[in-house]
Amino acid sequence: MHTLYFDDFSLGQTFTTRSATLTEGEVVDFALKYDPQPMHLDKHASSQGMFGGLIASGIQSLALSLRLFIDLGLTMKSNIVGPGIDELRWLAPVRPGDTIHSIVEVVETRISKSKPDRGSIRLSFSTRNQDGDVVMTYTSSMILRRQPVGDTGNG
Repeated sequence: MHTLYFDDFSLGQTFTTRSATLTEGEVVDFALKYDPQPMHLDKHASSQGMFGGLIASGIQSLALSLRLFIDLGLTMKSNIVGPGIDELRWLAPVRPGDTIHSIVEVVETRISKSKPDRGSIRLSFSTRNQDGDVVMTYTSSMILRRQPVGDTGNG
């Protein structure tokens, strides 16, 4: 895809990311570094817990979902900053072997009043597994450049 600037986004516009599969090794490695809880690390202990086996950290699912959106390449030249994530909900566990992707909808656009060379958008993420089950939802804000004069947005 090519770069989209603030003015290229419209309410209701949707994007679908590619899919990615989390391996057991990736789940455990992430947990060892960032979220060392038995449900993410220990097959035996997690099999006795409420999820009946290993699950990925919610933070890992969030990071992967964001990565998949970034991989679309839509905002590589236009992104200034992402000021926040809101309404994050983990609705179902992501397990080793699950394949996830996100459907991303533009839910708000607003031109900056103080800096007219930019605007903000809010994106609603619905992250789903290979069965189509929604495993996570959240909204993310981005401040984007408006398209420079003479730039066609193709690079």
